[in-house]
Amino acid sequence: MESAQPAGQQQEGQAERHLALTYVPARHRPAIVALFALDDALADIVRTTSEPAIGQMRLVWWHDALVKLDTAPPPAQPVLQAIARDLLPSGARGSDAAAMIDGWDVLIEEPELDRATLQRFGAGRGGTLFGLAARALDPAAPLEAVRAAGSGWALADLAGGLSSPQEAEAARALALEQLRGALEQRWPRALRPLGMLAHFARLDIEQVPAGSPKRLARVLWHRLTGR
Repeated sequence: MESAQPAGQQQEGQAERHLALTYVPARHRPAIVALFALDDALADIVRTTSEPAIGQMRLVWWHDALVKLDTAPPPAQPVLQAIARDLLPSGARGSDAAAMIDGWDVLIEEPELDRATLQRFGAGRGGTLFGLAARALDPAAPLEAVRAAGSGWALADLAGGLSSPQEAEAARALALEQLRGALEQRWPRALRPLGMLAHFARLDIEQVPAGSPKRLARVLWHRLTGR
């Protein structure tokens, strides 16, 4: 069903994420970095799992560990410590972050990815991540478009690593649908780093090459205007 993305593609995505995060105010950046570190840890579980039962056990461990952050100090695990130290003071709860696992678990438990399962993955992984990031950046910000953008971002990323052409095309189509709706409005300044990531995802779907002037110009225009 799923396969790891090529190393070059992963590196390009990391570089573009780094660019977007440079526009996050320094006081908020650790919370956003912690969220993406959690996402990377969950992605690594799915990418390296060959036995679904073992993969689900590992995800359950993370789910329980995140929920426990609401009532107890973190264990000696760097990502969990970063979540507790940098994200929870923004008003998020560990149980909120645990919802990301509901998205990643889809890739282990479902033998096929239809529209409904793709929606679950996008909302669980990307919708949760972008929603929590937006709350940290601006507690008063409306979240509907941000969560849709996060879902589209997650689906676009997934499409690049799927071995099934049919599933990859379905993921791209749903991602484009969600990204178009989310990006048709003007984004508030505080949330534009997330909007930049959403635009990068849309450019991936449109096959605009990484590093091209058109790609960079489009996201910087969003940074300046919110469009």
